[in-house]
Amino acid sequence: MKSRRIAAVAALLTGAMTLPLLAEDLVFMLDNQSSYDIHEFYASPTAVGDWEEDILGADILPAGDAVRITIADGRDVCGYDLRVVFEDGDVLDDESDLCETGSYTVTD
Repeated sequence: MKSRRIAAVAALLTGAMTLPLLAEDLVFMLDNQSSYDIHEFYASPTAVGDWEEDILGADILPAGDAVRITIADGRDVCGYDLRVVFEDGDVLDDESDLCETGSYTVTD
């Protein structure tokens, strides 16, 4: 009887150790304190050599407004390359540790 319990506990522990670790969603505030509306916003992990999809999609972030951004891509990273495209087509490229700051503010 005791050996069955030990075997059952061992099976549970082995199963638990084979479960994938789930990364938490990265949530931060994007604060547009510039004089221009933001038409596109990209955030790609620094190890990725290309821009991923526009997070704002069809939305626009007006000057003076902020929005909560959630990146739920299953990655466990904090360092991101950021690209902001303004209404006039100007582009701002930057990088940030979004886990540490919890926000990203765009200014003139």
